[in-house]
Amino acid sequence: MKLEIRGVGKRYRGNVWGIQDFSMEVGPGVLGLLGPNGSGKSTLMRILATVTRATTGSVKWDGFDIASSPNEVRKVLGYLPQDFGIYPNLNALEFLTYLAAARGISGRSAGRRIDALLQLVNLFDARKRPLGSLSGGMRQRVGIAQALLNDPRLLIVDEPTAGLDPEERVRFRNLLTELAGERIVILSSHIVSDVEAVATSIVVIKSGHLQFHAAPEELLRIAEGKTWELTIPSSELPDAKNRFVLSGTIRTSDGIRIRVVADRPPTEEARALTPTLEDAYLYLLAGNRPRDG
Repeated sequence: MKLEIRGVGKRYRGNVWGIQDFSMEVGPGVLGLLGPNGSGKSTLMRILATVTRATTGSVKWDGFDIASSPNEVRKVLGYLPQDFGIYPNLNALEFLTYLAAARGISGRSAGRRIDALLQLVNLFDARKRPLGSLSGGMRQRVGIAQALLNDPRLLIVDEPTAGLDPEERVRFRNLLTELAGERIVILSSHIVSDVEAVATSIVVIKSGHLQFHAAPEELLRIAEGKTWELTIPSSELPDAKNRFVLSGTIRTSDGIRIRVVADRPPTEEARALTPTLEDAYLYLLAGNRPRDG
């Protein structure tokens, strides 16, 4: 089971490139995609999900080119786009039954699968409520269920925890961990902690280009000796935001404790800290490249 991406680019009107010269190989596990808004994450995921075609390069699923043989990946694909739409007058049970039929899942097995998925996403008791009456988080859980209908080998989820409360987010992260052993799971999120909790490898995308692809531990290593903490008066916070890359602030009785990502201590009083994944991510986005080795 392998996904091969070679030199992929997507050009839009006005000669604007969503991604350019993007190459990587993905095997079983959870691949976390990190990057600022507009960096190209959703463009890449739409190409992999065969929703849009690449302008340049190729993508292969187990040796099949997905542009010329899209059904080879579609029959094993589960996809939750960021802009997941619903039919507001249908309830969750009707909606999932309709999608199962459209995907060729037979009636009896579809019923069992749908019941299990509604239990899994904690919506069984609300299965007959119209989708239009559900909260944003509940509709997102319906989206998660539809992505799992065909027990996919390739699962692509774009901002899947948007609108979920903390308990639901933990449940979904645990679900991704359970699924990952036998599948390729690609998770795009702006919430670094979600990626950190489940990813076996991480990709950082910036301005449509691949900046980093390795294990989370490798990303953490690039920020070793680059994370600092100091306390400043509240009045100095705006200036600190302009001068430094801040990965966190905590208000205390002595002032504001700031967490700074930088090559050198920002002041003589700064104390070195062990970096988190978010520290490393921000350090990389600030224009720093991974060190060799």
